Amino acid sequence: MSTKESWGSRVGLVLAMAGNAVGLGNFLRFPVQAIQNGGGSFIIPYLTCFLLMGIPLLFVEWSMGRYGGRFGDHSTPFILDSIGGRNRKLWKYVGVFGIFTNLAVAAYYCYIESWTLAYVWKSLAGAFNGQGTEAVSQMFTDYTNLGTAEPIVFWIICLALNTWILSRGLSGGVEIAAKVGMPLLIFFGIFLAVRGVTLTAGESGAVYDGTEGLNFLWTPDFSSIWNFKVWLAAAGQIFFTLSVGMGSIQCYASYLRSRDDVALNAMSAGWMNEFVEVVLGAAILIPISVGYLGIERVVELTQTGGLGLGFRTLPYLFQQWGPWLAALAGLAWFGLLFFAGITSSLAMGTPIMGFLRDEFGWKRERAALAFGISVMLLGLPTVLFFQYGVFDEYDYWAGTVSLVVFAMLEIILFAWVFGIDKAWDEITRNADMKVPIFFKYIIKYVTPVILVAVFLGSLLSSGGILDQISNKAIHEQLAVITDPAQRALLEDKLLFVNGSRVLLVLVFAFISYLVYLAQKKRDREGRIPVESK
Repeated sequence: MSTKESWGSRVGLVLAMAGNAVGLGNFLRFPVQAIQNGGGSFIIPYLTCFLLMGIPLLFVEWSMGRYGGRFGDHSTPFILDSIGGRNRKLWKYVGVFGIFTNLAVAAYYCYIESWTLAYVWKSLAGAFNGQGTEAVSQMFTDYTNLGTAEPIVFWIICLALNTWILSRGLSGGVEIAAKVGMPLLIFFGIFLAVRGVTLTAGESGAVYDGTEGLNFLWTPDFSSIWNFKVWLAAAGQIFFTLSVGMGSIQCYASYLRSRDDVALNAMSAGWMNEFVEVVLGAAILIPISVGYLGIERVVELTQTGGLGLGFRTLPYLFQQWGPWLAALAGLAWFGLLFFAGITSSLAMGTPIMGFLRDEFGWKRERAALAFGISVMLLGLPTVLFFQYGVFDEYDYWAGTVSLVVFAMLEIILFAWVFGIDKAWDEITRNADMKVPIFFKYIIKYVTPVILVAVFLGSLLSSGGILDQISNKAIHEQLAVITDPAQRALLEDKLLFVNGSRVLLVLVFAFISYLVYLAQKKRDREGRIPVESK
């Protein structure tokens, strides 16, 4: 059963695609990754990975989506099925990653999204006024430990809002959210970036100029540039920031008309994301933090990642600007994080809705409700057992490993099984820009090699996939800790970590079963599989 949805305008499509890519990682993850991996020298492997992996994957996923959409397919199992030719029995189950990843990532991503909504309220209500740095930091600890019912309330509100917008459809819901959210995000980002960069030592208690933070962030440490872990981090950031390897881009592109361009649209969405990340994302968190805390303290805080700086530190630093400007800064910071989050989570819901509508004939409202309930049930362990590492397990397996595996397999399918000549024709058909011919060879040879190398590196490196499976880090801690209370906490964590993995495997198996049922239904209805032409 083919849905008849479509985008209302190119602007709406590009903003929605950019909203899919622009997420919390642009503002919380990128600056921390840059500092931890060589500062300014990190941009070299980062941009190299963007050109050799990010843009090619954008071309591939947009083209695959438009191709599948011509045959009424709006989710990756049957988009890959249509491209896979005689091998479709295998490829439709590879496409399960494109539903599983969106559902599992949304399960914890919507929880972070709800934090931003709660902190907008806290900022406007003056909850941080007069609070010291330890008190503000403790507020975040109490929040994630469910000290009150507030986190649950904001989480439910966030889920309900996502569900309602999705129920309005592409042009009436997702596109409108992108047209409102993305301009506001950029406006808030520019306001904070200007404030951060123009921060003056001695003004409002600042110790250093804002440019000190920028210099620190972009001062290159070339000794790190040949470190494989730095390149692995750069590749991981590209995956994270562009939302490639998820299946949401293919779904959005599947609603294009067959004559619509994919090349220029892909480039526009990709470079808009890079502007937000490299220009705005780098000019807020670090300059403001360094301006007040100094470089050594910021380096120490980045070891806990961007969440610590963004939620534990910035609300306190904003208070140094006075109550009115602090409230405005809190609104801008957590507001832009909220819009970055919700435009991404809406993209995660669309492939699941497309699958349910295409294969089982569900109406839009019912499919949206199914997504909301599924995210709530799967996300509940990340909310209730946050301190036991369940949240981190979802992020690692669904938000990192699955992306690499799916991207690696889909580009092999597109460039080698479908065939690079047909793939190139699909990319360049009705293109509004001339795509440089060298990308044809990058897509066929360079990007697959990089992706295989990234996968093998993440599999075999210290702290990588094999170490994660064996829970090496937890067992090493258990071997040296003798305190009974600490050992009990680690043993509980081990139980929850393994339990969350089992749950994710069961979810993947259940989605695979739904794909199997969908194929049986297609067979009964006499829906002839599309042969790759």
